[in-house]
Amino acid sequence: MRYLFHLNIPHPLHLSQSLRWQSKASQFLEACFMSFSACPIAVVHAPLDHVWEFLSEPKNFALWWDAQTQGIIPDGRAQAGQKILAKTVEMGKSWDLTVTVNDVDESKHHIDLTTALPFGITVYNHITCTALKDGNTQVSFG
Repeated sequence: MRYLFHLNIPHPLHLSQSLRWQSKASQFLEACFMSFSACPIAVVHAPLDHVWEFLSEPKNFALWWDAQTQGIIPDGRAQAGQKILAKTVEMGKSWDLTVTVNDVDESKHHIDLTTALPFGITVYNHITCTALKDGNTQVSFG
């Protein structure tokens, strides 16, 4: 998984109009931006066509992610510009998620997604399916 987090955190100090304080606030806010990148890979014991059919259908997302799909606009297979609205429960609280399909390449079996999470966190995902010689499929999520 490739996670690029962008946190927009207000500065906790009351800032005066002095340039010195504004400079320090700017440095503090710049330090709040963080990136994290990971790319899990799994082998699925199924042919590429079956795996791709499953992963390229947003109505199936609730079967493999920790969220309940609330809506898909427009409905149907993954397509550029599509929005998937979902809810997840963490720490006893319900959180809204919005996933935007940025790109789908059927011939290369990949999907690019942007997920908007609470607290200004944005996650960029690239899902790729690759056929293996033994008839299985490698899925990378990064």
